[in-house]
Amino acid sequence: MTYCVAMKLDDGIVFLSDSRTNAGVDAVSTFRKMTLFERRNDRVIMMMTSGNLAISQAVKHYLINCKESIWNAENMFEVAELVGEAVRHVYKKDGAILEEFDIKFNVGILLGGQVNGEPMRLFMIYSAGNFIEATDENCFFQIGETKYGKPIIDRVVEPDTSLDEAAKCALISMASTLNSNISVGLPLDLLVYEVDTFKVEKFVHITEENQYFEMISQTWGQRLREVFSEIQNPIWKKHPKNIFEINESPDDNLESLESIKINPPDTWM
Repeated sequence: MTYCVAMKLDDGIVFLSDSRTNAGVDAVSTFRKMTLFERRNDRVIMMMTSGNLAISQAVKHYLINCKESIWNAENMFEVAELVGEAVRHVYKKDGAILEEFDIKFNVGILLGGQVNGEPMRLFMIYSAGNFIEATDENCFFQIGETKYGKPIIDRVVEPDTSLDEAAKCALISMASTLNSNISVGLPLDLLVYEVDTFKVEKFVHITEENQYFEMISQTWGQRLREVFSEIQNPIWKKHPKNIFEINESPDDNLESLESIKINPPDTWM
């Protein structure tokens, strides 16, 4: 399994991926999920994949070798269409045989970047080759093990969030995921693209020795525990009917309790 997140902001795009691929608890491997297509001063295109590794590698191979090259696409929408076409090509080639072996055709792709003269865009591409685009209302996408790292992004990231703050948030999101799911693991790839530069200057491959990520992981856990301990515990008030309520809850809580309560039969001894 994997976890990848991409955030489209006013100032650029943040991409973060892990590198763990597994086929069970005793078959864990490391494969990088991020691919960069860069022609300086013309286009920067980033792609991250999740799902079946063989399928995602076949999609990547098709993109590199197909006649209608992403290097000639006039905008990011055309690039997304080419990636979707690559997914469908692989399905037509391998889908039937995968079904014979009861293997689901499963691939998810985050695609983002900018072509010179066109706006920066971010897409999420599904196993059918169709896709959706990020908006100001929904400026980030996730693929893979998304649930553990989503709450912090929901609370923090907006289109006007700075790239550095978004990168920090993405790393916290990844740290939360690593803490809760062993199918996601180091090393990580973090790439930050600044809008209208048409080159990548901020990239880091994060291993266990990376001090900043270690600080992020430890600090986030520590501060969460501190905030948790500072929040007041519920105060229970005893009701005349021998039922406890939290603080100043209304009496209709008793009616709510009765609605879920099952009493023993009258004949019970």
